Amino acid sequence: MKTQFNIFRRGRPLRAAVTFACQMAFVLFGYDQGVFSGIIGNEDYLRTFNHPNAGLTGIIVSIFNLGCFFGCILTFFICELLGRRKCMWFAMVFIVVGATMQTVASNVPLMMVGRFITGIGTGIEASTVPPYLSEICPPHKRGRLVSSAPLFIGIGIVIAFWFDYGMAHVPGGLSWRLPIGFQMVWAVIVVFLVFGLPESPRYLYVHGRNDEALQVLCDINDARPDDPAIVKEQGEILDAIALEREHGEYQWSQLFKRDDVQTSRRLVLAYFSMFFQQLTWVNNCVVYLTTVLETSVGLDRNLSLILGGAVNIVFTVGCLIPTLFLDQMGRRKPMLVGSAGCGVSMLLIAVLLSFGKKVTSTASIAFFFTFMFSHGATWNGVAFAYIPEILPLHIRAKGTALCISGNFLWNFFVVMVSPTILEALTWKAFILFGLTSICFIPIIYVYYPETTRLSLEEIDWLFLKPDVVKTSIQVAKHGWGALLEGPHPRSVGSEEEKGGGVVHTEEVDLKKGSV
Repeated sequence: MKTQFNIFRRGRPLRAAVTFACQMAFVLFGYDQGVFSGIIGNEDYLRTFNHPNAGLTGIIVSIFNLGCFFGCILTFFICELLGRRKCMWFAMVFIVVGATMQTVASNVPLMMVGRFITGIGTGIEASTVPPYLSEICPPHKRGRLVSSAPLFIGIGIVIAFWFDYGMAHVPGGLSWRLPIGFQMVWAVIVVFLVFGLPESPRYLYVHGRNDEALQVLCDINDARPDDPAIVKEQGEILDAIALEREHGEYQWSQLFKRDDVQTSRRLVLAYFSMFFQQLTWVNNCVVYLTTVLETSVGLDRNLSLILGGAVNIVFTVGCLIPTLFLDQMGRRKPMLVGSAGCGVSMLLIAVLLSFGKKVTSTASIAFFFTFMFSHGATWNGVAFAYIPEILPLHIRAKGTALCISGNFLWNFFVVMVSPTILEALTWKAFILFGLTSICFIPIIYVYYPETTRLSLEEIDWLFLKPDVVKTSIQVAKHGWGALLEGPHPRSVGSEEEKGGGVVHTEEVDLKKGSV
């Protein structure tokens, strides 16, 4: 019997190794996102690439996110072919090749191609790691571990900022080439960690490798094959796979189908949660904050780099809040509070910069801190949690892939246009950034239901049509025979006598999601 190789033994050490490998992959993701923030103003970098204008700078930086978008799309076609572990290795190959090209680049085309290739690897990585982590970790720890991913992205961004700052004092090309090349170190760490890990048990079951899958389940839980928990989990996986095969794979053409559970509406809500997350213009601050502090606030480069690193530390501290307290906070409230916090912070920055005086411009720095903390404590984590919750089971995999690719697409848009907008509008750009976030508040309040502490099946009730709700309630109370015998309840909450008794059909509160 073939077995799955792993070097981290069983139980807690193996679970810790899986978690650590995935966290390191997300640190790499954040590092890739943030490394250019301290480079685009570097004198040797500017001299090497002939002082690119704002538009070209936006394209050089943002093409990474375009590569991430295509990496997400590519993952859909290769993930089931290669498996989770090989996909992560495949992603690291792209990242190493792209980072090498960026490190040695002496012209804009080579730099852009390297950024794009690195982006493809990052997109594959970002699409593969969450499913791998969720499929291999125990169910009772799954939500907390997966929702911690944005925290480690923030840690990667902070590491990139401070590495850039340290290298800024080194003369010559090493000051920017080494921070870019350091991406390869993170990639090699991930490769070695993943080498010692087993494949996802669900992937193994899907491909008929049941003995290997059972061994992985036992290793992860440090249990025997006849343990009731293992028998139960194996049965649930096999039942789910059998159900998927019985009904066939849900096609892309059906994603916007109008059905009883409002699949199309729920996909739109999920996709726009990622749109809202990016259109707070957070990556304008992540990537261009050092430049903004130099050009708009009037600080010198050294102080701008220090403050850029400090702001991103505050962002990472904010990311701790949803990691620890997301279930207590809910989903709607963080979306509303985060939009208000980001919007008001940007508007106050605009007001203080508009005076054109040193003292008011310096005061605006405080609101870059409040902006990044607001985003880290709310939107940065809640959007990733909301998407798989709001999507129905039959499109959860494809819908999540579409929404994550949307994250990179709008990230690309923000990073590409921000330098041009800032150059053209100066302080007025922050009015645009602030009003965008404020506009999200009424949309979220009216259209986005709360999903906290509801099971995935209970969330379906939020979107059922009234006639389907009535039928479901009657079946739940009286069995399918009640539909054939009649009479049927005329409305939700009505009473009808039947056989001398009174049948009460309960009221469904669609706002609260309770039945």
